[in-house]
Amino acid sequence: MAKEEKPFPLVVNEARGEVPLWVADVPLVLAAETGRLAAVSSRLQCKSLNDLFVRLSDVEASATFAGIEILTVKGEWLEAIKKIKLKHFGACRTAFLAVLAHHFDGEEPGNEEAAAGAA
Repeated sequence: MAKEEKPFPLVVNEARGEVPLWVADVPLVLAAETGRLAAVSSRLQCKSLNDLFVRLSDVEASATFAGIEILTVKGEWLEAIKKIKLKHFGACRTAFLAVLAHHFDGEEPGNEEAAAGAA
C-alpha cells in the first residue's frame, strides 16, 4: 500500500521562486531572495556564489541549518531545526537547488514581453 502524502498546508508562490519543504512534520516555504542569499553567504563565509551553491547543494550540516533558517519565508524554521535528522537532508538539498535554480535562471519565459509592455 502506497503511503499517502499529506497536503502541504502553506501557500507557495512558485512564480516568486518559493519552494515547499517538509522537515519531519514541519512545513516550510523557502525563497532565495538576494538579501537572504547574502546572509547565508556571510554566515558560511563563502568566497563566491559558486561556493555558496556548492555548500548548499552538498548538504553540509552547517549550510543546511543556515539555509533552513535564513531562506525560510513561511513556517517555523526553528521547529524544523529541532526535528531535523540526516534522512531529511536529501529533501533540503532538493529544495535548495530548486530555489537557487529559480533565482539564477531569472523570470519565467514570456515575462520579458509583459515587462516590456508595462514599461
